[in-house]
Amino acid sequence: QVQLVESGGGLVQAGGSLRLSCVASERTISTFAMGWFRQAPGKEREFVAAIDWSGSRTTYAESVKGRFAVSRENAKTTLYLQMNNLKPEDTAVYYCADSSETGRLTTPRINYWGQGTQVTVSA
Repeated sequence: QVQLVESGGGLVQAGGSLRLSCVASERTISTFAMGWFRQAPGKEREFVAAIDWSGSRTTYAESVKGRFAVSRENAKTTLYLQMNNLKPEDTAVYYCADSSETGRLTTPRINYWGQGTQVTVSA
């Protein structure tokens, strides 16, 4: 059973920055990419960003392009999400995900989820 553990969430003012981290216990044969989703209260979980296992391709939701950056450390077991110029509408629980697809990730193809970390952006 793969475990994904996120950290780095918190409270920040609009315009500020946060960096989320996700440590994976292992990669499986079905892991083609890793990424981030978020879920705000009363809303569906939505795709934020992803990076394929080779690190050669990154994909972003339109709402975060130019502000967020997804990356992975050399050993490939730690995933990051650098979030800059945060807005109140970025407030959500952010989830790390291990996926069996690349590009814009979809929830049916997620192999494993992290437990989530809260990001709150005040106006």
